[in-house]
Amino acid sequence: MAVVIPFENPQAASIERLTELVAPDMERVNATILARTGSDVAMIPEVANHLISSGGKRLRPMLTLAMAKIAGYPGDGHIKLAAAVEFMHTATLLHDDVVDESNMRRGKLTAHMLWGNEASVLVGDFLLGQAFKMMVEVGNLHALDILSSAAAVIAEGEVMQLGAAKNTSTNEDEYLAVIRAKTAELFAAACEVGPVLAVKEKSAQAACRSFGMNLGIAFQLIDDALDYGGTSAKLGKNVGDDFREGKITLPVVLSFRRGSDSERAFWNRTLGEAEIHDGDLDQAIALMVKHHALEDTVGRARHYGAIATDALALVPPSAIKTALEETVAFCIARAH
Repeated sequence: MAVVIPFENPQAASIERLTELVAPDMERVNATILARTGSDVAMIPEVANHLISSGGKRLRPMLTLAMAKIAGYPGDGHIKLAAAVEFMHTATLLHDDVVDESNMRRGKLTAHMLWGNEASVLVGDFLLGQAFKMMVEVGNLHALDILSSAAAVIAEGEVMQLGAAKNTSTNEDEYLAVIRAKTAELFAAACEVGPVLAVKEKSAQAACRSFGMNLGIAFQLIDDALDYGGTSAKLGKNVGDDFREGKITLPVVLSFRRGSDSERAFWNRTLGEAEIHDGDLDQAIALMVKHHALEDTVGRARHYGAIATDALALVPPSAIKTALEETVAFCIARAH
């Protein structure tokens, strides 16, 4: 069952322009990533490259490069910081797949399915260590503070999500707090460090951070909707993984709140008590459609996408600004 939400300008829903504009810098980032995954311990590059080379869009490091370009940064510190951002993201995915017991990521078996939980966690730790080494090498204390603080917030968000798992009484504000921490914080930090390197005024730094934070929230909300209304090919993982893992995401929160007593009993059985039968995923999707939960989740994403776009309103027109606006459209249009 697919989610089809009208989008005002689907032609602008692409990251191609962003990819082209940062391509020269991204080549240097990719070379840095390759070099920094090297180790005499053979399993480390093997496990790390399994995920790093699996076709991710590298959106977060591209945002770091784009914001440095918007800020007029003339140096090359943004290359290492962009690589550090990607390592932080990859480490989080390696750890998440262990916690969630996921068996697919980007259309491939997850690292912990191939090498075990211990290897996945430890290689994730190695990547975090390499990320912090690169931050220190750049030598900007403010950028180091932003990214190291983000690492702590992301971990807090993951623990918050663990605490909210199977808790059907979770409300929308509580859920938004989780995704701000576990997903949007890294988007925000990735966007903020470029203008920090360029020593831009605080208002410019805040605008770039706001763009990243709200884009990150929109991005995660679309992921939440796609888990129930997408396809395995689009997701790169199994449809319904959130349901099987007992995750309380916004489509569940809305369906639970809007449902009847018997419908809430269904959610308590399947998610609260982890008692899932054949056909329950289809029933969950049917309830979400009935209560417009998927449609409204995408609507919330569009709202945060608009806030992200507005955050750059005072930035002078440029090709990179247009590319960032198109990136917002792309992240939301994935719901088609």
